Amino acid sequence: MNNKKYVKNIIKIIIAAEIGEMLDQMQREEYNRYKKGRYFMEKINKLSANALKMIALVTMTIDHTGLLLMNNCRPLRIIGRLAFPIFAYMIAEGCRYTKNKRNYFLRIFLLGLLCQVVYYIAEQNVDQGILMTFSVSILLSYVVLWVENRMGESCRDTGHINKILLWLLPVGLILLMAVICGEIKLLPDGRYILFDYGFYGILLPVLIALGRDKKQRLFLAAAGMTLIAFSLGGIQWYSLIALFPLACYNEKRGKWNLKYLFYIYYPLHMAIIYGLSMLIG
Repeated sequence: MNNKKYVKNIIKIIIAAEIGEMLDQMQREEYNRYKKGRYFMEKINKLSANALKMIALVTMTIDHTGLLLMNNCRPLRIIGRLAFPIFAYMIAEGCRYTKNKRNYFLRIFLLGLLCQVVYYIAEQNVDQGILMTFSVSILLSYVVLWVENRMGESCRDTGHINKILLWLLPVGLILLMAVICGEIKLLPDGRYILFDYGFYGILLPVLIALGRDKKQRLFLAAAGMTLIAFSLGGIQWYSLIALFPLACYNEKRGKWNLKYLFYIYYPLHMAIIYGLSMLIG
């Protein structure tokens, strides 16, 4: 009897050891998969905000060169489709994380207003440029983020009716912009305001700003870019390529403070390209 018990105990120990070894092996494999996944993400997350902005600046310059200096050169315009989505993503990041929201809006708006005045003097055109598109996007994003914060702060105390009433404000403003842009046909012809990239161009940074992490922001960016592509058609579908550099964004600013580079570069490069087009034409 004792021998049988002894053998049974030995078998139990061996089985326990085997099970323990199997569990250890599974944990090691799981950890290795985690390490590989994290290593992969670290490898692809190499682009800082500065790097993305530089990509956007370069592709924007190529786009405007193709438009104004090379008779609307299609290959250059296709390359230029990357600029707007990247800038829109950075605008959304600025709306969510900037410390001084008022100054952030005023910088974009005042520069856009200055460009509009120059544009009107040169072309007698009242269509709104990209900076005015982003100015409206920033205001709408602020409202949406404010509602989101209010919902978070008073989640337990806020009833369903109050939540609905809170969201009516940004939804109402977005619908108003859809009417102003002519996406919803309520105004007489000629009463609409034309913004660069249209209503969905205004909406893109707002959608991205709603994302709470990188995956959500990329998904919302893809959805917004698809809406723009459906709206504008043609080469605008190439803008979806911008998702690849955006997927490599490491959510860091970068070593250098290039905050004011865009504000200087945008009007400067437009003035140079437009001046060259006048000389050539």
